[in-house]
Amino acid sequence: MRSEPVQGVTPVPAAHAVGMPLSMRLRRAAVPWAYLAIPVTLLLVFTYVPIGAMFSFSTLEWDGLSRDRPFIGLDNYTEVFRRPELFGVFATSLFYLAGAFIQLGLALYLAVLLSYNVRFRNVFKGIIFFPYLINGVAIGFIFLYVFQPDGVLDTLLAGFGLEDHQRHWLGERGLNNASLASVSVWRYMGLNFVLFLGAIQSIPHEILEAASIDGASRWQQLRHVIAPGIKPVIGLSFILAIQGSLAVFDIPYIMTGGSNGSSTFVIQTVDIAFKFHKVGLGSAMAVTLLLIILVVTGIQRRIIRDDPVDISQ
Repeated sequence: MRSEPVQGVTPVPAAHAVGMPLSMRLRRAAVPWAYLAIPVTLLLVFTYVPIGAMFSFSTLEWDGLSRDRPFIGLDNYTEVFRRPELFGVFATSLFYLAGAFIQLGLALYLAVLLSYNVRFRNVFKGIIFFPYLINGVAIGFIFLYVFQPDGVLDTLLAGFGLEDHQRHWLGERGLNNASLASVSVWRYMGLNFVLFLGAIQSIPHEILEAASIDGASRWQQLRHVIAPGIKPVIGLSFILAIQGSLAVFDIPYIMTGGSNGSSTFVIQTVDIAFKFHKVGLGSAMAVTLLLIILVVTGIQRRIIRDDPVDISQ
């Protein structure tokens, strides 16, 4: 059977590429690498080279300043695991983990709500996402004025006649971590909101419309159509939430300096490396945290499968 050429399409001879001059073939092969050169260089310089240096420093006894850097092997790692108080601060991460789950729930709810035809939804999208664009240091200083005694929060409570509920929000042990975690909820909810909203909008509209015609309520649509359709994004958000709760730094460091039970593992690492001038031990702690995050992420990926679910059946 003879196949007719498609109208408007010029066939390319198979031997054209073979007969192409070597210089042109090399130029074509080099084009993708030329585009990748800058991002790959930046990735190497600002990610992998510092990680390699961190591994190297973790095997040294170094104060970060002197030229004397004696090699001590794994002694820094041994000291990390001989000091259980260094790991006690992971209890603080539970506050941020609880806040992360609240944040995911709110982000999913708002993403579902604004995926429908709501008035001024673009305005609300911008309002929700805007905190994620603000620098963490700036957010820390902003909320210092919110939580300080007679600050914004206490003034609002007094305005509603709730003076009895005023607290020293950053001074009471336990309450300070809950306050700091609430700041993280406000800051990062916009990121998860955008991820969820983009995933929801990728679900074919015909499926949601068919579910609505069949009498499915909004809750049933969320449970049986939307949630299975965005399962990979939900799994990714859970992984990021747990990683973030283990590696919290900027908000508590700016607002409390890690005092009164609000210290985190990263704050301790920075203090040991730069305040107490034990760069080797601090690097070993950083490597330990990296390995913990990798292990937790691996376990999560086994538990939360990100295989897409076919919702068109």
